[in-house]
Amino acid sequence: MIKGIKGVKDLLPEETPRWRLIEEAARRWADRYGFHEIRIPIFEVTTLFARSIGASTDIVEKEMYTFQDRDGTSLTLRPEGTAGTVRAYIEHNRAAVPVPQKYFYFGPMFRHERPQAGRLRQFHQFGVESFGIADPRADVEVIALLWRFLNDLGLQGLTLEINNLGCPADRDVYRPRLVTYLQQHEPHLCTNCQRRVETNPLRVLDCKVPECRIITEKAPRLADSLSETPRTYFAGVLRGLDLIHIPYSLNHRLVRGLDYYNLTTFEVTATNLGAQNAVGAGGRYDGLVDTLSGPPTPAVGFAVGFERIAMLLPESVLHASPVQVIVYVAAFGDEGSIAGLSVLEKLRASGIAAVSDFRASTLKAHLRQADRLGCGFTVILGDDEVHTGTVILRNMVTKGQSDLPLSSLSVAIQPLLTTS
Repeated sequence: MIKGIKGVKDLLPEETPRWRLIEEAARRWADRYGFHEIRIPIFEVTTLFARSIGASTDIVEKEMYTFQDRDGTSLTLRPEGTAGTVRAYIEHNRAAVPVPQKYFYFGPMFRHERPQAGRLRQFHQFGVESFGIADPRADVEVIALLWRFLNDLGLQGLTLEINNLGCPADRDVYRPRLVTYLQQHEPHLCTNCQRRVETNPLRVLDCKVPECRIITEKAPRLADSLSETPRTYFAGVLRGLDLIHIPYSLNHRLVRGLDYYNLTTFEVTATNLGAQNAVGAGGRYDGLVDTLSGPPTPAVGFAVGFERIAMLLPESVLHASPVQVIVYVAAFGDEGSIAGLSVLEKLRASGIAAVSDFRASTLKAHLRQADRLGCGFTVILGDDEVHTGTVILRNMVTKGQSDLPLSSLSVAIQPLLTTS
């Protein structure tokens, strides 16, 4: 038996209603905020991710699935959606379109990580990207979309954490101060953080290892190195969040694992997800379009993981969702079986969900399958019903039955389904 790859999960039919609920809510909120769907390729040239995410990040150094095309070109399965969206924005000259360019996307991402609860090698994200607006209100809009979407799903124990990363010049001032401090404590840092001191020192602040967190608690803070412009901008973001009553917590450790962020960065965490407690995260990345050879373009966005949302989704939300009434067609006998196929298609064409099990040959077997499939009604159609031109409609909950005309069944059945 060939088994699935470790860290790549099958999504079985029992689980898909949960995912559909999440996706429908995401699409609904994205529409309300004026974002439009974009669909980007699953793989891109490796250079795109190395230049955008940062060559010294954990993602590029250790986690990307990279392979050679037949012509020798290095390709990579996308580890996140922002880089590909920015590439599409540049390639199709979307900067020339005179309306705000606001996109959302769904799809699988790929990272070679150690599989654990809430962290897979193939995972799925809903993301949004807003281009062209250098205004704190754009940051507030994106954060509000994320917050409203998650709360609409009834997720509990959520916290919005936010930080100001300043501009590149601010980090250039701050980085030597941080490195000097970390070098003094380097022997006590974890192996990953010892490496990061030279390659990506800000990432040490975000380390979850207890010893590293104790050391970095007394490290110099980025906030003390920020210039006036980033301070003013960030104050505008916080004012906007206060205005629309979205609660937040300032977190000076929040630096994110991607090099392209500046100014606002944020993360929504959940209390009951364990160590991997981030549900969604994002921030402003004003220099990324320029870095990828596009016109200077301010931008802000976020991505949220479907797997982690699915883990948090309350059963009450699922049960509160409208359930589509499914009609089972129990067709048996030589003539009934043939007529049943026609009935199935007529019901479906009129907008009614209709199913049958073609293996069942008796009424008893059909009714058993209708129960197992959770069908609300069963149309009973045997040879006798074909001869009389009627069918029996059985309510699978009350067990009540009524006769309906075979020739106009699709019309006659509608009122009974809507009142059930």
